[in-house]
Amino acid sequence: MAELVYRPVIGLAKTLFKAWDLKIDCQGSENIPRSGGAVLVSNHISYLDFVFNGLAALPQKRLVRFMAKESVFRHKISGPLMRGMKHIPVDRKQGEAAYAHALDSLRSGEVVGVFPEATISQSFTLKSFKSGAARLAQDAGVPLIPMAVWGTQRLWTKGQARNFKRDHLPVTIRVGEAVEAPRDQYAGAITRRLRDAVQEVLEAAQRAYPGRPKGPGDSWWLPAHLGGTAPTVEQLRAAEAH
Repeated sequence: MAELVYRPVIGLAKTLFKAWDLKIDCQGSENIPRSGGAVLVSNHISYLDFVFNGLAALPQKRLVRFMAKESVFRHKISGPLMRGMKHIPVDRKQGEAAYAHALDSLRSGEVVGVFPEATISQSFTLKSFKSGAARLAQDAGVPLIPMAVWGTQRLWTKGQARNFKRDHLPVTIRVGEAVEAPRDQYAGAITRRLRDAVQEVLEAAQRAYPGRPKGPGDSWWLPAHLGGTAPTVEQLRAAEAH
């Protein structure tokens, strides 16, 4: 079936990346299978993560169908684009339909993108993972592909102003080796292995990242354990409690 929307959107994204002069370093794309279904699983630190996750699949000539919250599909601009790219709407109150949709996509040989943390991590560290990605891979009989993005939070993230200036910002993407999801194993155990695999490629991306804070006031995008001023998980929990 012709991709009348997805491919022009990819072209637009590449044009914007060039206009913003982003320094994109992507490694490990060969771990995404060239054919057949797979669940692409990433950390989540920016509103733009799905764009860069999709970029990592292009060398393998794959288009990723992302699971995204249903409200994005109701927006007058993003809605038609999301539907045209065959992304998968998720209504958190009625998740069964989204699960069935994603399962059909996987069984028909598509790559489905999932953010198992469900929401953006404002600490820029990995939150706990939902087990849906593992269950999808089990039910469809496909591998889980761990990946991580780093630097995207400097472009647009929760609680911070967007930065689409020509600032030469680096973005690092790392894709890890497949995590198998046997049907005879507990989804929780697979999810723990998957989270460890995403953590591993996230740390690899952080080590490779060339960007540094420009000054004392620019360390907000670094997590506390890397010397930054992003709120810790404990601080975020305390703020939610109040």
